[in-house]
Amino acid sequence: MAKTKVDALALSIGKAIAARRQDAGLTQEQVAEQLKIGNEAVSRMERGLVMPTVARLLELAGLFNCDASSLLVESSNRPAEQAQHLVQMLARLNSADREMVLAMVEQLTNRLAKPS
Repeated sequence: MAKTKVDALALSIGKAIAARRQDAGLTQEQVAEQLKIGNEAVSRMERGLVMPTVARLLELAGLFNCDASSLLVESSNRPAEQAQHLVQMLARLNSADREMVLAMVEQLTNRLAKPS
């Protein structure tokens, strides 16, 4: 894999880690303490400067009470995996809110898909 793609992947995974950490109500310091690593190590992962190992992703998923695969799916640029991420987000909403989000997504995709 080209270095630019690896860098982009590390950044995407870092954003997913940061989002899950915040959703879990944890600080970087708390995550670092749980993982027995330094605060800077957590910061570097979240900023995409360091690619976490599979073992570290599993530890993070355990802390955030999610599947390790969700950290990867959230960072994917593949349409099927992005759709899976949307499914996970929609599942947290009630029926009326899901319909509203779907209508908004449909409007956006219709507008963006039009030729310029």
